[in-house]
Parts: sequence; structure tokens; C-alpha cells
Amino acid sequence: MAFATAVWDQIRNITTEELCSALQRDGWAPDCKTGSIVIYTKGDGEKRRRVSIHRRAKKSYGNKSLLGALLKDIGWSEDDLRRLKVIK
Repeated sequence: MAFATAVWDQIRNITTEELCSALQRDGWAPDCKTGSIVIYTKGDGEKRRRVSIHRRAKKSYGNKSLLGALLKDIGWSEDDLRRLKVIK
């Protein structure tokens, strides 16, 4: 999933707290927590999806490929990011 440069400019400094908040607004629920890792789930049965977030207080994802892979696993499009008010 490729995002436009204008989108990357807005999300490159997203913190883990902001990402977790957006996940919860989108219906993801924290399933379990081990240390700094929180696993969020969404859906039931065969449609159940999981994503693990390494929470670091007030830290952003410095690596574009890591953040891109995470957003791909979550399945958010540019429209989803706007709907969740992650970008303008």
C-alpha cells in the first residue's frame, strides 16, 4: 500500500499512543499485553485479525518501512486515516 508524500509527511511522526488510540476508534480491542507489546484484535472467527504494537511512550516510528508494514497489516487506506483523524 503506497501513500502519497503528503500523507507520509503527516503520519511519519505518529506516536504509538496516537496509533493505539486510532486503532481503538476503528474497533480494534486490546487482547493481551506483555511488557511493552500490546496485541490488538478485530473481528471474530476466520475474519479475526491481529496486530502487535510495541508501545513506547511519546516515541514515533522513525522507520518509514516499519510504519508502512504496520499500516499494511492493519489494512488502513488513506480514506481510513482521514476518517480516524490521523491525517487531514
